[in-house]
Amino acid sequence: MDRTAQLITPSAAHSIAYDPPGSSHPLHVRAARVLEGNWTGASTVPSRGLYPHQWSWDSAFIAIGLRHLSPLRAQTELETLLAAQWGDGRVPHIVFNPSVPLDAYFPSPDFWRSSTAGRAAGAPRTVQTSGIVQPPVHALAVWLVHRADPGLSRARGFLARMYPRLAAWHRYLLHRRDLGGGGLASVVHPWEQGMDNSPAWDLPLSRVTPAPARSFRRADLDHGAAEDRPTDLDYGRYVRLATDYRDAGYADGGGEFAVEDPAFNALLIASEHALARIADELGAPGTARHARAERLTAALVERLWDPASGMFLCRDLRGSSQDRRGALIPERGVSGLLPLLLPGLPRDIVTTVVRTACGPHFGLGTTTRLVPSYDLLGEAFDPHRYWRGPAWFNTAWLLERGLRTHGEHRRADALRESALELAETTDFAEYVDPYTGEACGATGFSWTAALALDLLHSDTTVTADMGLKGGNRR
Repeated sequence: MDRTAQLITPSAAHSIAYDPPGSSHPLHVRAARVLEGNWTGASTVPSRGLYPHQWSWDSAFIAIGLRHLSPLRAQTELETLLAAQWGDGRVPHIVFNPSVPLDAYFPSPDFWRSSTAGRAAGAPRTVQTSGIVQPPVHALAVWLVHRADPGLSRARGFLARMYPRLAAWHRYLLHRRDLGGGGLASVVHPWEQGMDNSPAWDLPLSRVTPAPARSFRRADLDHGAAEDRPTDLDYGRYVRLATDYRDAGYADGGGEFAVEDPAFNALLIASEHALARIADELGAPGTARHARAERLTAALVERLWDPASGMFLCRDLRGSSQDRRGALIPERGVSGLLPLLLPGLPRDIVTTVVRTACGPHFGLGTTTRLVPSYDLLGEAFDPHRYWRGPAWFNTAWLLERGLRTHGEHRRADALRESALELAETTDFAEYVDPYTGEACGATGFSWTAALALDLLHSDTTVTADMGLKGGNRR
């Protein structure tokens, strides 16, 4: 065991309620062991090697799976993350474990300087975080965790404590990050969207001058092959964007990179629906939030739907000097399929997106075992390089839910079975070759184990538990 793993290995002294239900299914037992092994006492690391801290959207997905093992631990996961929320409402994409050496991960706390550079934005003083965000899955996760054990949730005041934090998070995204003026939230760094190395970022990143290679040391190459990771040029551009954002005091709107992404906004909309359900549970009307979610769905269609591609595309807000709206980025990524999660999509768009997912660009149910992260026919496709082709379990989970939302149960069943099989045979790999299912990246990956648990134990019908409302518009 290396030094970092020793420092974040959980001890019996801080164990909390963890009472897996009686299940003899081997996948349940193995997934539970992964999550137990990655638990640190207050949160779960994505993996023991490359990712030794708490990540924002990872924790949301992890909590969705943990609810089947310990609703209390799932609540604690989300409470720990949201305790690091900034005063302006943002939920940082990393909450750093102070026990982990600085050189175990880059960018480390001394790069982000959250408590000083983020002071004007209300960064917490008692914990170190990054200054950027990740996709807003959190209200959806909070609602699902509540539904796993409503009695425990009510006794602990879980929703009452989470609601104001989630509401502030959504306000930040809907107001501070509406950089295009059309109602959608923008990401200001590729890491914020979660699909870090997508070819969709190549064009907007090409305008960014990279930081000198000598100015940083990549810790990720200690844990993965260089040919599977982002290039040094791309990494230099990531560092430059993060440095400029930090040096501007984490103020939004002035950076070189501003993109409206379909998955990021679809998850915001799904979480807005969930936040409405939370409000209802607390005795407050959720009607206005459902209405806002429908308005955001309409904005998503207006700004990011591309009939010629048969899917949603990203909009580069810095990509056209003639048009304030920017320009759509002509790259097909899995992000453009994930608005299927939304019940309010027009029926003709649902039909077209399903056709695209199952067609030659993504091969779902025909040539691929899980949906690839990028267009199989695209020039930049690589079945092993980070987010440029490999298939990921969180996007499979979201797409499976989306297919069920729109009555595509046969396709959803097939995707569910494939995801469960690959989770088991790859030892819960971080991601896989979409054609062969070969394991890539880390194994024992937390969200893979968590979402496999959810697929294993969840009802195969989409119910009100998802917090979504409404049906297809004509």
